[in-house]
Amino acid sequence: MNERDARRYSMTRGTRIMESQRRDKSLSSPLGRAKIVDALRSLLAEKEFTAITWSDIAQTAGVNEGLIYKYFKNKRNLLHISLQESLEYYLTKLDTDLKGIEGALNKLRKLIWTTIYFYAQDRVVAKILLLEVRNFPGYFESRTYQLVKNYGDTILEIIKEGINQGEIREDISPWHLMQAILGAIEHMCLPGIIFDRIISPDEYTREICEILSRSIGKRPA
Repeated sequence: MNERDARRYSMTRGTRIMESQRRDKSLSSPLGRAKIVDALRSLLAEKEFTAITWSDIAQTAGVNEGLIYKYFKNKRNLLHISLQESLEYYLTKLDTDLKGIEGALNKLRKLIWTTIYFYAQDRVVAKILLLEVRNFPGYFESRTYQLVKNYGDTILEIIKEGINQGEIREDISPWHLMQAILGAIEHMCLPGIIFDRIISPDEYTREICEILSRSIGKRPA
């Protein structure tokens, strides 16, 4: 098995695990609805969102088109629902991962690594979040945006904790630092997402955190 095949196997296995966990979380959901959401994710791995039709989704899910309209207002609503389920799972896991970690800088490192790992393992969700949904005004009124905002609030809380504990310089704007962290993660991951290249959580986290430690740490008195 060559490197690309091994990476694809790892990504596929990671996606299967996350899909299984998401399905376990929502066993009470109607089976047809879950099959439709899974069908869209499967199609997005091969095609652009604009090229996917209701017919494609229905055929992949093994349902009739009328059932799709029963659960979803339109194709973009289906896209948001698919993304929301993934983000809810990720944010729950992130909250658990951060428990027991002492120090704001250590928490930021863990958050950065976990986010990059999430993008690396679930390229479809990363593609939806970073490339598909933000181009439409309705995104900022959606449940998806609220979940992303909750993620940003988590980063802000960690930064403020670091300032209060003396780990992070008090003259740095928490908001601007949060934006810098988000921008660094996204710009490092985007080439891998767009061009199907390797995304290395360890390497990317190390590089981002080296820059952070030199620029935001407390200066000697």
